[in-house]
Amino acid sequence: MELFPAVAIGGPPHSGKSVLAYSLSKALRAHQIAHYVLRAFPDGEGDWANEADQALVRRIRIKNSVTPEWIQHICRDIARRHLPLIVDIGGRPTDWQEVVLDHCTHIILLTRDRASHGHWTRLARRHNLPVIADLHSVRSGEDVVQAHSPVLRGQISGLERGSTASGVVFTALVDQVASLFAYDQEELRRLHIANAPADLVVELERLGRMLASAMGHPWEQWQPEQLGKVLVYAPPHLPLAIYDRGPNWLYAALAVHVYPAPLYQFDVRLGWIAPPTPELKEDITTSPVRADVTLQGSYVWVELSLPGGYLDYSEVEQVCLPRVPANKGVILSGKLPLWLWTAAARAYRTAPWLGVYQPQLGTQAIVVMAHVRNLRPGMRMPCEPPARVGILRSPP
Repeated sequence: MELFPAVAIGGPPHSGKSVLAYSLSKALRAHQIAHYVLRAFPDGEGDWANEADQALVRRIRIKNSVTPEWIQHICRDIARRHLPLIVDIGGRPTDWQEVVLDHCTHIILLTRDRASHGHWTRLARRHNLPVIADLHSVRSGEDVVQAHSPVLRGQISGLERGSTASGVVFTALVDQVASLFAYDQEELRRLHIANAPADLVVELERLGRMLASAMGHPWEQWQPEQLGKVLVYAPPHLPLAIYDRGPNWLYAALAVHVYPAPLYQFDVRLGWIAPPTPELKEDITTSPVRADVTLQGSYVWVELSLPGGYLDYSEVEQVCLPRVPANKGVILSGKLPLWLWTAAARAYRTAPWLGVYQPQLGTQAIVVMAHVRNLRPGMRMPCEPPARVGILRSPP
């Protein structure tokens, strides 16, 4: 028996699965319920696709093909989870890709028509997955709860990219999942913190709430302007463990801040891990990470991507990154696991300044490290993503 549930969200393409996963996760975080969203197929878009300007999202969406290796890695990640999972399933899994469902414990059906509903109902039965919610997704219309138990049934509307779900059906779904994920959150936290490999642990959620309270406003999410206070809170050059969800620029800043001391971060699939130490090279053709480098005046834009859509932690020793001009600032961009963000930030720590791009911020990068007087961590640096960003494709 698995320790934590893994709830799949299944349905056809364009039914709103990614928006529902994003909204559900946001609501659970507001209730301080520990969990993680795993995009099981590379057509999932992540939180950034819901929070960024939608014109920019259409430009930088990255689609990758599903390989047997990808499926193998995802199944393993689900099986060794350290927290309850919401698993965003792709809209068209083939017969051999359905094995992902065998590693889930429950499913939410989100369908638009009778045909897709029948297909996904059969999938749930074939893989012995209890259905906890059976929802009909419509672009517009009234939200209606048809039944609360034993399965939540109803109609939910407006699951369009760039929006956040709300209404009576969504509220009932949050309650349903929260009940399923009802572990002793404090006990989970204590267990994870007790196993941290460093004496000093920064709990990002608690730190964020503390900083927000000191500023007299409710905690919602990390803002770049808070970064300076975080770096005062965490002593430099001492071993550090980072726990909880946080933006890529926050992780990157802390990674550079404590260098050369060891850094550890909690990964829901791997537990406590240390980022790799990639070497900078002129030729990185053997690296499992693809890099496109663009000179943008006073800085270099380094766009990192994973050709297969996935990089297993066991491959970290093979990672190398491109060498860039020593007199230029560096902006890092890409769709990467957090442990690769921290690794890349440390690799480029000697640049005059280092920024991290996040699509949610539009045409701005966040400075995470600076050796020049006119910049400091947390500043927003105006930038323009190179035209090719987001049109990267995996090789056939």
